[in-house]
Amino acid sequence: MAPKIAPGDVVARISHRQDILFRVMEICQVEGKGEQAILRGLDIRLVADAPLSDLVKKNPSEISRSRQAYIRKNSDLMRRVFERRAEEQSRNFMRGPFTMVGGSGEEKDYFELPGSVLHLDGDKDYLDICRTTYHQLGIKANTMPVPEKKQPELVVGYLKQYKPNILILTGHDGLIKNNKEFRDVKNYRHSRYFVEAVTKAREYEPNKDNLIIFAGACQSHYEALIEAGANFASSPGRVLIHAFDPVFLAEKLAYTSIFDVLSLRDILSNTITGTEGVGGIETRGCLRLGFPKGSY
Repeated sequence: MAPKIAPGDVVARISHRQDILFRVMEICQVEGKGEQAILRGLDIRLVADAPLSDLVKKNPSEISRSRQAYIRKNSDLMRRVFERRAEEQSRNFMRGPFTMVGGSGEEKDYFELPGSVLHLDGDKDYLDICRTTYHQLGIKANTMPVPEKKQPELVVGYLKQYKPNILILTGHDGLIKNNKEFRDVKNYRHSRYFVEAVTKAREYEPNKDNLIIFAGACQSHYEALIEAGANFASSPGRVLIHAFDPVFLAEKLAYTSIFDVLSLRDILSNTITGTEGVGGIETRGCLRLGFPKGSY
């Protein structure tokens, strides 16, 4: 007899070949469908529902294997980020005003001002792990748990308060079940709220280099978000995106020189999901160099 499933358990869906691990958030009785579980992806920005009969409970060793694979992938991306950053620091120094400085170690006296981030997320748990990753990457980030429906109402106030270079608007989304009309924003759970929030933010700051916007979640209406004024959005292929995709995108923007217009293929290779999950338009980096460092 299969073990009974309860809120808090980690499960996978049999009908989807157990491709994603979820935590059971709630179990409810649905008329005509029986017991249904509300699920939240452990690593993928996805909320789903499924009948209990479609779920298999994962044991600690299976969960551990999945987490180890996730940690390896994340660690590999972090390593690549810091290797790239070291190369770019050398290149930025050579082409800046610091090439005029003498050779007695003074070249180390310049300092970096990377871009800052404001991140509004409809899911506090995902936001918590994003906050930790921003810290590891050396990015100044103000992170606010804001439900998707509230983001249009609150985004401008937060922009005025924190004045970021980069705005991230994320949470949960997806096509409403059994709906295949991809072009109608009403057929998505939360895309219309992301679109409205982007519109409000772009009215506040129209310049796409002064305020860089990423918006969307799993399967969001990519075209509508770009049209509303986002620089980057999910999801061109209406696929699931990783919880860290917006963070690694923000890092690339924050630490790329203001002299550089980012190669789209380059910046999107910095994400876990790639071009099926995230797309965008040409955008300048945010990094400024200063000289000299203060003595104190």
